[in-house]
Amino acid sequence: MDSLRSKTLKGVGWSAADAILGQGIVFVVGVILANILSPEEYGLVAICLIFTTILSSVVDSGFSTALIRKNDTSNDDYNTMFMVNMVMSVIIYIMLYAFSPLIALFFERPQLVILLRVLGLILIIQALSIIQVTILTKRIDFKTKTKASLIAAVVSGVVGIAMAYGGFGVWSLVGQQLANRLLYTLFLWIFNKWWPCLRFSLTSFHYMWGFGWKIMASGLLNNVWNQLYQVVVGKCYSPATLGQYGRSREFANLFSQNFTAIIQRVTYPALAEIQDDKARMVAAYRKVIKISMFVAAISMLALGAIAEPFLYCLIGPQWYEASTFLPLICVSMSLYPLHAINLNMLQVQGRSDIFLVLEIVKKIISVGPLCLGVFVGIYWMLIGSIIVGVLCIFLNTYYTGKLLKYTSWMQIRDIIPSYGIASAIFISVFFLKYLPLSFFLILPIQMVVATLVFFLICESTKMEEYCELKGIAVRIVRKYSATHSDR
Repeated sequence: MDSLRSKTLKGVGWSAADAILGQGIVFVVGVILANILSPEEYGLVAICLIFTTILSSVVDSGFSTALIRKNDTSNDDYNTMFMVNMVMSVIIYIMLYAFSPLIALFFERPQLVILLRVLGLILIIQALSIIQVTILTKRIDFKTKTKASLIAAVVSGVVGIAMAYGGFGVWSLVGQQLANRLLYTLFLWIFNKWWPCLRFSLTSFHYMWGFGWKIMASGLLNNVWNQLYQVVVGKCYSPATLGQYGRSREFANLFSQNFTAIIQRVTYPALAEIQDDKARMVAAYRKVIKISMFVAAISMLALGAIAEPFLYCLIGPQWYEASTFLPLICVSMSLYPLHAINLNMLQVQGRSDIFLVLEIVKKIISVGPLCLGVFVGIYWMLIGSIIVGVLCIFLNTYYTGKLLKYTSWMQIRDIIPSYGIASAIFISVFFLKYLPLSFFLILPIQMVVATLVFFLICESTKMEEYCELKGIAVRIVRKYSATHSDR
């Protein structure tokens, strides 16, 4: 247990470092590029990323999830997975290359043909990295992944900024994306030192496909439906509006999805090791949900409260429309960790069949917000997404509740205090933007007020989640101080 706890804490630490430092670099680079490039240029790349994001789930085929869960993984498993991923990536890229003129015709943007064909190379590069990421994740070795990620983020950021200042326009975003993926893959191979021997095992394939195809189908379905929101905005409005919408989602995702990815990457292999000990797993699962939702709810609602001054000061008034989308997206995305962790538990339990059924049902429900986006407006689409997100919580938690005796209402009771604090912060901060002051003064005032309200409530109530995180932070500081004092 101590070994697993130690591995998990180290994994969280390095995965958090990857997200904070790596995404911090991406964030800074994005801010610089947003001040140079136009929403139209961002919109064109966003259209291309719709298709690369959807197709990326097919490249993996769900094999990585199957191997992480498997306790007795062999080298034949890894070689088989590598060969399947590479073949799939080449086939999919050829299809994307062939259909790019039709995609450009649909969106009425001829320049999309060459952009799609160049940016689509990410699919083949990604296929080269999946096996290395799987091996490192299974070992809960996030230190190696973090080193590769940080190098890629810094160098690709420099490439993107240099190209933007050089007048390459939309191609600076393409260059940044390709450089990031290529360098990340290259350094994973250098640091991990696993090499394929091109052996294909039919037994390994049958195992991985038997479990993985449902995960692949679920991931594909999820990606298609998530990207349909981008399709609706890009087709029914304009690439410029899509650029605004895309930037607002990026700011929300920068925290919500990256934070959830940290939790999923670390807890999935860790919980897979104790999948046969239900009592121990449920206790760990409940703690993960409470702490995750404490951080997600407070941070996302706080970001939504400061959205307009924040984006105005950071990337300029030309991105005003994005600041009006961001509060609604933040509310919706605050629920994302709860969805993801419950689905993660289904995978740990080996119930990829329920996972797939849930994804199908949720996507049927999600037709509503899409229709609002087509026939009414973007804002109603975002409001509809919040309502659907709440409904989907009950769907996701129903089956994990049956499997683990941790019901929907138990989970909701566990997260209500976090949303209470988050709502108090939102109300205290949001209306300050109407003060007759410059946004450059309002933003720091909002941030100070949000911080004061947070600590005042948490210190007075002594919430379990807050005390847990505070204790971890204190231990890290003491360990760091002790290490440096010895020197």
